Amino acid sequence: MDAKPENIEPAGQNTSSFEQIDVWLFDLDNTLYPAHCDLFAQVDVLINRYVANRLGLALDEARIVQKGYFREHGTTLRGLMIDHDVDPHDYMDYVHDIDLAPVDPAPELGLAIDRLPGRKLIFTNGSRQHAINVCTKLGIEDRFEDIFDIAECDFVPKPAIASYHKLLDRHGLDPSRTAFFDDMDRNLAPAAELGMTTVWVLGHGDWSGNGEGNFIHHVAEDLLAFLQATLKDLQID
Repeated sequence: MDAKPENIEPAGQNTSSFEQIDVWLFDLDNTLYPAHCDLFAQVDVLINRYVANRLGLALDEARIVQKGYFREHGTTLRGLMIDHDVDPHDYMDYVHDIDLAPVDPAPELGLAIDRLPGRKLIFTNGSRQHAINVCTKLGIEDRFEDIFDIAECDFVPKPAIASYHKLLDRHGLDPSRTAFFDDMDRNLAPAAELGMTTVWVLGHGDWSGNGEGNFIHHVAEDLLAFLQATLKDLQID
């Protein structure tokens, strides 16, 4: 896990702000498992191959297209759907066919999540099946009420605020009673705008912005340690 940037401080809240929380919303990749597992390195290779095969490009040419779509649309998939009518389910199945060996079982994390008061859900730009696969490897697949994946968002990824509204409407969530954990700080901005309490789980810095802004309420260098400290402050044994 990357060290906490020296210039990043939470926006004036502390763990006491979790007293009103009864919905715990988690991103999946680099949030529920440590960033050093680097699963995205595998996904990135498969995305590159998919773009190359679909568009008839060399891998280096496909890489330029891939990164351009990511910057413009939030995901490569969104760009491919708009410009090339790609079947999103075919794409997701292909790019998530990865080796989960780097992910270790996390029984303590499962216990910590289980002890959190209220509902627990996953909100991911990945697929439901990918989330199930990862959570099964972690041993926490039975800790969550539901997985709100990219298909549930009509393949419009975070941080598009419309996707957050879909999540809130689908599950009847009160944002003022919801805590959202994500490794990409840009995904926390819409959550904070809607009234959620946000936690930035430090991961791959190059995927994030610079961590500036009053939408970051808490910073977690280690998810398990942060949850355990929160449970202690909430006096939950």
